[in-house]
Amino acid sequence: MSFFNKSGKKWLKVVECGKIMLIFAQIYHNQAMTSLIGEYDCKVDAKGRFMFPIDLRKQLQDLFEKGFVINRNLHQKCLVLYPLHEWEKLNKKLGKLNRLIKSNDVFVRKFTGGATNTDADSTGRLLLPKALTDYAEIKNDLKVLASNNVIELWDKKLYEDFLNQDINIEKLAEDVLGGLNFNDGDDD
Repeated sequence: MSFFNKSGKKWLKVVECGKIMLIFAQIYHNQAMTSLIGEYDCKVDAKGRFMFPIDLRKQLQDLFEKGFVINRNLHQKCLVLYPLHEWEKLNKKLGKLNRLIKSNDVFVRKFTGGATNTDADSTGRLLLPKALTDYAEIKNDLKVLASNNVIELWDKKLYEDFLNQDINIEKLAEDVLGGLNFNDGDDD
């Protein structure tokens, strides 16, 4: 059962205390990862670390302290930084694949092969694994892109090259979004 308080915020009324805490934690956690935004220029030091952008850290709230999984992007020469919660959701889905089917087995192995846990140090720096930075050709100048529920890490020059590709964005938008109904009232 739900009700609204004087401020108009919706609250769930649950009799058992343990359920209240669990429901509050789930609501808070789901709201914390709605959508990450921003584009940031960073520097990678000689040890392969970069200072995580403060604005992006604020968007992540407490999820930042839980750590990340970093891996190769499937389609581009860049890396994907998954907040741990997002990686766990994805990995749960991958765990449902039948690994006795060769294509499933190969995909899971290729996709998860480079995945590496990473946490920020006390100053907010993240260490990029050498094998992954070599793959993404990341040198000193790093472009950090918030991309909905994940963060992409690009070598700045490769990202500029990607942006300069001759892509018909109107056609791409129509192909990707044309079948969606933006007036269906589904805000979730």
